[in-house]
Amino acid sequence: MRRHSLKIAIVMLLVSSGILLAEVRTAIVRLPSEQAGPEFRFPENPSGKVPSPSQSDAASKAVFTLVDGTRDRNGGELAKLNDGKLPAEADQPAENFFFAAGSDGGRLAIDLGKITEITQVNSYSWHPAGRGPQVYTLFASDGKPADFNAAPKRGTPPDKCGWKQLAKVDTRPKKPLEPGGQYGVSVFDPKGPLGSYRYLLLDIVRTDPNDLFGNTFYSEIDVVAAGDPVVAAVSARPASGPVRRDSFIADPGGYEIVIDTTETPDLTDWAIKELAPVLQKWYPQIVGMLPSEGYQAPKRFVVFFSQSMQGVAATGGTRVSCAAAWFRSNLKGEAIGAVVHELVHVAQQYGQARQAGQRPARAPGWVVEGMADYIRWFLYEPQTRGAEIPPARAAQAKYDAGYRISANFISWVTKNAAKDIVGKLNVAARQGTYSDDIWKEATGQTLQELGEKWKQSLADPKPAEEKKN
Repeated sequence: MRRHSLKIAIVMLLVSSGILLAEVRTAIVRLPSEQAGPEFRFPENPSGKVPSPSQSDAASKAVFTLVDGTRDRNGGELAKLNDGKLPAEADQPAENFFFAAGSDGGRLAIDLGKITEITQVNSYSWHPAGRGPQVYTLFASDGKPADFNAAPKRGTPPDKCGWKQLAKVDTRPKKPLEPGGQYGVSVFDPKGPLGSYRYLLLDIVRTDPNDLFGNTFYSEIDVVAAGDPVVAAVSARPASGPVRRDSFIADPGGYEIVIDTTETPDLTDWAIKELAPVLQKWYPQIVGMLPSEGYQAPKRFVVFFSQSMQGVAATGGTRVSCAAAWFRSNLKGEAIGAVVHELVHVAQQYGQARQAGQRPARAPGWVVEGMADYIRWFLYEPQTRGAEIPPARAAQAKYDAGYRISANFISWVTKNAAKDIVGKLNVAARQGTYSDDIWKEATGQTLQELGEKWKQSLADPKPAEEKKN
């Protein structure tokens, strides 16, 4: 079992505001990523202790219901919240419940089966980046009010249909700070039980309204009843257990890239022999292409092959998730290039300005994705000509169409107007200062003017020397 020094943990205690029950408090403890372990053991706090998760609390036999919102299919089922089993590491989606990417959370209901005297409601989460903090409002009811609604959807105020608000929970760091880590929350009354209730409702929102991948990785939710025996929850997959992992250090820079084929052992040989050498070579190169003042790209990230994921691939923070079914069908085609595209997103980390508490001007999606596909199609695998646009399609081409088409436009600007445009776009996107004026400043031409000239070049792709002759 890992041991951690508790003296350097960051501890926060928030007292519920006056609009809530006078004695209800919310204790919040955050362990930085380097101090967190699979036992979820939090430091003592004289103002309010957050206990380790339990597998014998009242919630262990309760019924959890998804009242509103959509579960992310890359994560675990609702049962992950009360199975008494914990993730073994910070970025283990299958051992956490979280709402779908792009959604603003949702509502979860807990039915204890009978009216129970509750002493604590505790919630736990763990993630290396923005999916670590917890933001939710907790309601409770004994189910007796005549107007009681056991499953109120978003848009229906719970306190108008038989629920009582117990606490507002918000564990997001108040100062500019990497939000990743392990969070423990305990809602309690220092003078006695919280009350006697059968039902609990959590109205959960994502940690950052501007981050599509900002829905929290909830590892466990405990409802502690008076007199409950305490049996500690255990790691679902011990860190020393049979997890199929292949990792390597890429020089220069000391980058650690972990390729996880736990769910897809049939892809392990390909990942080691074909994928790993490319990632080892290209990630440091991509980091070098996308610098900005004071920024350090992630030194460690995970490429995970998911058996259940649909689509192709997606990056959230320092985790690249890959849909195994698609990759199996494309091992001799676009598979490696698709991961190279995601490497760019790992290096970009354009949520930095939001995490610093700024109100940034976000770069449009076509710029972010176009940069990633530019590096993929025009630098990593130009010989495939995968982002080529034939003259017959020139009239329909739009520079802001995203991915390959936007990559083609960025490549044209790089060659014909501003060879450093990618670097300028990167700095603006990361610092939250993007505007379309950047194109005029870099090239002397507006974005619209560049777009028209680019389309003309697509319609007549002959080199300039041939045109003169």
